[in-house]
Amino acid sequence: MGHGKYIAPPVGQYQVQAGEKLELEFVVLPGESRDIDVSIDLAGPGAEAHLNGLYLCRADEKVNFRIVMHHRAPGCKSTQLFNGIAGGSAQVSFDGTIVVAPDAQQTEAFQENHNIVLTETAKVTTRPQLEIYADDVKCSHGATVGQLSEDELFYMRSRGIPEAQARTLQMLSFLSPVIPAGREEEIERAVRSL
Repeated sequence: MGHGKYIAPPVGQYQVQAGEKLELEFVVLPGESRDIDVSIDLAGPGAEAHLNGLYLCRADEKVNFRIVMHHRAPGCKSTQLFNGIAGGSAQVSFDGTIVVAPDAQQTEAFQENHNIVLTETAKVTTRPQLEIYADDVKCSHGATVGQLSEDELFYMRSRGIPEAQARTLQMLSFLSPVIPAGREEEIERAVRSL
């Protein structure tokens, strides 16, 4: 596979060999319903995979992420960071699993999924999971589901920023770690549409 960075990759399986590095970026914009089902095998020593993703839903979209990261060899690294915002009656699920095989010593694997829900009718389900069968590893996973901070909105409003602009700024700040380079304006337009 070699070194590569892929934007909006197809669903499927990826195998990363010794010393190779895979980078995947996922973007789901308002109006898109998507099933993203990806399985990655870190099959050789020193293989790496780094995944970033974002989703923006404003109506009745259905977005499902299923990510399985297999660490099969020693010294491999993986990171996953997925941030999203759901409004309307959108339904979003994130199901991420990291599996570390017995021979995959000195693994480093990190997985995070953070979500903002804008309406009472939007639903987000997140299930990060670790299956670790090796002893010498650094692994973590985490997930959050929350709302826009009223305190931050109040602070910005008290400084003369209109409410719509304050909400947009807060959402863009939340998404900034996962916005692909070169797509900032497109994402800002999409956020304003929420």
